[in-house]
Amino acid sequence: MSAPDEPFPTSSTGCINVFWHEGMLSHDTGHGVFDSGMDPGFLEVLEKHPENSDRVRNMVSILKRGPISPYISWHSGRPANIRELLSFHSPEYVNMLVEADRNGGKEICDGTFLNPGSLDAALLAAGTTLSAMKHILDGHGKLAYALVRPPGHHAQPTQADGYCFFNNAGLAVQLALDSGCRKVSVIDIDVHYGNGTAEGFYRSDKVLTISLHMNHGSWGPSHPQNGTVDELGEGEGFGYNLNIPLPNGTGDKGYEYAMTELVVPSVQKFEPDMMVLVIGQDSSAVS
Repeated sequence: MSAPDEPFPTSSTGCINVFWHEGMLSHDTGHGVFDSGMDPGFLEVLEKHPENSDRVRNMVSILKRGPISPYISWHSGRPANIRELLSFHSPEYVNMLVEADRNGGKEICDGTFLNPGSLDAALLAAGTTLSAMKHILDGHGKLAYALVRPPGHHAQPTQADGYCFFNNAGLAVQLALDSGCRKVSVIDIDVHYGNGTAEGFYRSDKVLTISLHMNHGSWGPSHPQNGTVDELGEGEGFGYNLNIPLPNGTGDKGYEYAMTELVVPSVQKFEPDMMVLVIGQDSSAVS
């Protein structure tokens, strides 16, 4: 989350406020073949689920030990409460997750496992993201980074999707709107379409959702959106959802061109009071 036009921090301009809570490591996505959780019975070593805690442990380590560590201010996250979740998600959906957790967990949709400890981690991810947004709204900084898992941008108001339970970015956007921001822009660079965030604000002209992603289309009932250029929003929100599907193999120059020619002009024309960046790291690995 950031206020528009804020430069990258230097020793003279300030720091990045990073919000984190180690309780998010308690989300155990299990082992199997890729994200299936299945044991075919003939493998010596089962794979870790791709959304596992190791990758976030390394991100914490990089931020604490890497070259930008002097410019980071660490803040502890906290769990979201039910009232906060209902600003984006339906009561029926939230109650379903609570009940599934009470019964020991289950596979919510393909590859998305709610195991013991998962709901607590998801609540921490949502609340930690809200804390990062509130930090900016309260005037304590210009740039905040919510380092969270489980991820959230595929979670729609009424269903989970793509390893996501609660839409962390969507909750932060709604908090900004409820706190007086007139307009908020979302820029999502994850290699997969940020369908959940787009769906949550698909009929709103107060939120400009922009997603740069691989041209993968729909992948099933939990992800009915295609991420194509003709998904523009509906009603008052028509024209406020910008999808930028990119061909496989798009590299830095392709992203630079898309940002320069499409993203930046769109955001400048929209004139948001707040920007939310969804930084999925898989685009750098796949593109």
